[in-house]
Amino acid sequence: MGIIDFHTHPFLDNRYNICKHIPFCHPSAEDTVKALRGLGVVKICGSVISPETTKADGSPYANEWERIREWNDHALAVKEVYGDFYEVGFHIHPDFLAQSHAEIDKMAKLGVKIMGELVPYINGYTQYATPQMHELVSHATEKGMVVNIHTAPKADDDIDAFVAQNPDATIVAAHPGEYSTLLRHLARMQRHEKYYLDLSGTGIFRLGMLRRAIDEGDIHRILFGSDFPVCNPSAYVGAVTLDHLLSEEEKSLILCENAKRLLGLE
Repeated sequence: MGIIDFHTHPFLDNRYNICKHIPFCHPSAEDTVKALRGLGVVKICGSVISPETTKADGSPYANEWERIREWNDHALAVKEVYGDFYEVGFHIHPDFLAQSHAEIDKMAKLGVKIMGELVPYINGYTQYATPQMHELVSHATEKGMVVNIHTAPKADDDIDAFVAQNPDATIVAAHPGEYSTLLRHLARMQRHEKYYLDLSGTGIFRLGMLRRAIDEGDIHRILFGSDFPVCNPSAYVGAVTLDHLLSEEEKSLILCENAKRLLGLE
C-alpha cells in the first residue's frame, strides 16, 4: 500500500520552500522525493507557496495576481520534474475574476484536478463565502475539480457559510485543528456529503482525534495530508500507521484509497 499525501507545498528551489528550518534540514527537490518515498509516499498533491514578497529580481509584483500566477507556473514546473509523483494544485483570487476563470480553464485542459490549497491569509483576501468565490468554485466544480481550503478557528463561521453556499462542490478542508475546530469539521461532514477533511497541520497529535473523526465523520472522507515542508511528514505517517485505535482497513482508506477514489486514480 502506497501513501498519497494530499496536502503538500512542493518546490524546486528555496524561493518556493516554506520550511522554517531550511539550514538544518537542507531540503531539495531531489531529497523531497527520496525522503517521502522512504516513508511510503507514492504521490503528493498541493499548491506552491512562496514566502517571498518580491519577484526574483527584487522588483515588486504589479499586483497579487502576478504573484499567484508565478506560484501556479512553478507548480507546473514541479509537475514536469516530478511527473506522476505530483498532482498539481493551483491558486485563484476572488479579486481577479477574469484571470482566475482563465486559470481554471487552463488547468482543466492540463488535467489538473485540485484547486488549492487556497490560502486567503497569504493572498490578501479574507472570506470564502462571497459571490466571487462561489462563481469560481462553481466553475471549478463544472470542470470536475475538488477544492482544497485552508481552515482556522476564526474562519469557522465563514466556512460554514461557504460550504452551504456551494452544495455541489467537493470541498477538502485542511487541518483538523484543536477540539472546537474539529467538532465544526465533523458537523460539516454530517451536513454535507461532499465535505472532506485532510489531516495536515494541527490536530492529529491529539489522542483519539482520528478515531473520533472516523466515528462521527466518515471514514471514506478522511485524507492523509502532512503539510510538508512546513511539517514533518514522518510524524503524520506514524500518527496513522501506528495508531492502535484504527483497523488496517481504516488506515488503508485514509492513507491511500480515499484519495485514489476522489482523484479518479483507480
